[in-house]
Amino acid sequence: MNQLSNLIIRLRFSIIVATLIITIVLGYFIKDLKMNPDILSYLPENDSISLLFDRIGEKYGGNQTAVIGYETGDIFSREGIDAIVQITDTAELFEGVSTVISLTNIIDIKDIDGILEVGKLIDEYDLPLNDREMKDLKQYVLSKDMYKGTLVSGDASMTMIAIKFAEDVDKTKAASILKDKIESIGLPGNLYYGGLPFMLKSVGEIILNDIIFLGPLAFLLIALSLFFGFRSLRGVILPLLSVGIAIIWTLGLMAILNYEITLISNVSPIILLAVGSAYTIHVLNRINETNETDNLKRIQKALAYIIVPVFFASITTMVGFVSFIFGSYLTMISAFGLFTALGVLFSLILAVSFVPALLAVCGNAKSNRSIQNNKESILFKNFLYKIKNMVFKHPKYIVFGWIIICIVFILGATQIQRKVDMLDYFKKDDPGRIAENILREKFGGTLPVYINIKGNVQSPEVLKMMRKTQDYLESLPEISDAQSVADLIEEMNDIMGEGKVIPDEEDKILNLWFLLEGQEIMEQMVTNDLDEGLIQGILSTSDSKLMNEVVNSIQSFIDNNKGEEFVLEQTGFPSIYKKLDESLIKSQFQSLIMAIILVFIAVSALLRSIMKGLFAIVPIIATLIMLFGFMGITGIPLDVATVLVGSISIGIGVDYAIHMITQYNHSYKTFRNIEDALNQSILLSGKSISINVISVTFGFLVLLFSNLVPLQRFGALVGVTMISSGLATLTLLPSIIILSDRILPKLFALKNINKMIKEPSTRT
Repeated sequence: MNQLSNLIIRLRFSIIVATLIITIVLGYFIKDLKMNPDILSYLPENDSISLLFDRIGEKYGGNQTAVIGYETGDIFSREGIDAIVQITDTAELFEGVSTVISLTNIIDIKDIDGILEVGKLIDEYDLPLNDREMKDLKQYVLSKDMYKGTLVSGDASMTMIAIKFAEDVDKTKAASILKDKIESIGLPGNLYYGGLPFMLKSVGEIILNDIIFLGPLAFLLIALSLFFGFRSLRGVILPLLSVGIAIIWTLGLMAILNYEITLISNVSPIILLAVGSAYTIHVLNRINETNETDNLKRIQKALAYIIVPVFFASITTMVGFVSFIFGSYLTMISAFGLFTALGVLFSLILAVSFVPALLAVCGNAKSNRSIQNNKESILFKNFLYKIKNMVFKHPKYIVFGWIIICIVFILGATQIQRKVDMLDYFKKDDPGRIAENILREKFGGTLPVYINIKGNVQSPEVLKMMRKTQDYLESLPEISDAQSVADLIEEMNDIMGEGKVIPDEEDKILNLWFLLEGQEIMEQMVTNDLDEGLIQGILSTSDSKLMNEVVNSIQSFIDNNKGEEFVLEQTGFPSIYKKLDESLIKSQFQSLIMAIILVFIAVSALLRSIMKGLFAIVPIIATLIMLFGFMGITGIPLDVATVLVGSISIGIGVDYAIHMITQYNHSYKTFRNIEDALNQSILLSGKSISINVISVTFGFLVLLFSNLVPLQRFGALVGVTMISSGLATLTLLPSIIILSDRILPKLFALKNINKMIKEPSTRT
């Protein structure tokens, strides 16, 4: 370490120049970064549910439905019908839209003078002109299940226009442009925008606003916490400068490798700002506390000591993020783990090279303060000294207190729930969430459930199976408006006087089918080759447990209804949400186990002691228990953001234990006394740990101002875990060291006495 620190000082000018060049080059590529808020696009490419979902989109004109709700006093008025026509025409003429369904273009099957006629419900070129015609139209529409509750609300105050975008279109961008076009018409009444494309549009806007607003706010709060800790300008500038450069390197590398900003990775800059500054904080603190008059010698001496603990602290933090690469089902979480780990690595490199080089070039700053001066600070007087005294006086009570706390929080952890509903991402007063809730209330929902059937869709067996499947879907309280081409065949057969059933003879079906050919709606119901058909319903719940039950029920139905003429497969949002839900548990379990094991190995290697490795893990275990207990007690669910907190807490929190134990080892070699060694460890490492806890906590609490609820929860949970981890390191860890020093020697002595009693000496 002496050789390495000398090399850094010797090459200080080269290091500064190289850092500036790399920063300029990587910073140039940040302009190419793109944003993708679509969670579904981050499912693995080989996922069977995702593959079928995409295939349905290709075969049936899209798999994501954008919904526009239009509300006025009475839809069945001239103004109301005119508004529907304008919205429909605008959507149909919009580039990228594959299909549009509304009251003014929906198919209608009628008996006109004994003749079966298939046409449009409303002819936009022959609209109802007077009140009588409007009243007749209203009665007719509300009398048919095909329209009531599907395209028009039961009270006729709202209608729904369903839009599907082509598969090769950027649905989020298309939804944004389409909304602007419709808003520009200036229609009377209220417009509500729902469905996944519009929700993703809102998520994208929130992500952009968060990046613009929360980044500077986090920067400001961390700067204040650094000034409070160091009471010097360079104590503020250097940590923020080094981590700012690390963020530029990380984002530039993301752009070069064609990775996108996602719902998760948009918080990476804030995470790096809070976490990455820790390494520079520890480096600066060690330089400040090193008693050496010559500036270069002081930096070299401090570096020789601090490089190893900072290196291992960063490694353990990286382990927390790297665990997502191997333990996550969603590729966006894996990418988040990869680039945040790289950002931590960049922060480490800059903290032990660029920062010391800059300090060496700038000369001897007047910020080297002795421990005695530090004792006068508020931080030491009111916090660290009290903790030190409490630890030495009552180590048993501290350990017992932590045990009681852990028991309480373990009970709380049993109440944790899981949630994958995208609607839950928005605040309750968010316009998008309000619109989605209104559409769910009026029309049952906007998220589709798909069951694909392979077979000859013109055969009686396949059509009857489609009807049976529809009936089953409609029997589930969580699904509404189940539809398929079987509805149209039954409706036509009923008008022909044969009853509302599927004909037994294929010839009759073919005769009826002839009237359906060329109708736009058929593209959404059957394939061109007529070898596959789609049964679709609307999901009316966002409860993860209920969605899992729906998927399992449908799968049980499919398993019990197999035939030689057809094959049934399910997909859609309940199946995808169930997959996401399962991945949350898998990601949480695998990443936590992997992080704990790797951190234990790294700490044991650093300290060259398995026992000390176990000591370092104890505060982390206590922190994890408090984390999950807090989630259960406060009702914070496990979602795509909060699933990250556990492993992140392990990686960040173990840094504190590493610095505490490293300082303890170093001080013990000097004093050869546990009390004096711990005394200095709490006062010296305790300062940098306290500053780091405050800065990291403030950095993450900034996320409370995000408009995305999962990120609010994420910020709150990381703040809680950082505080608990810091307290556990400053209280529980030294208490365990004290008690082990008091108890273990007695146990070994007792063991030796028992051995002597059982094995009397054979010496004469």
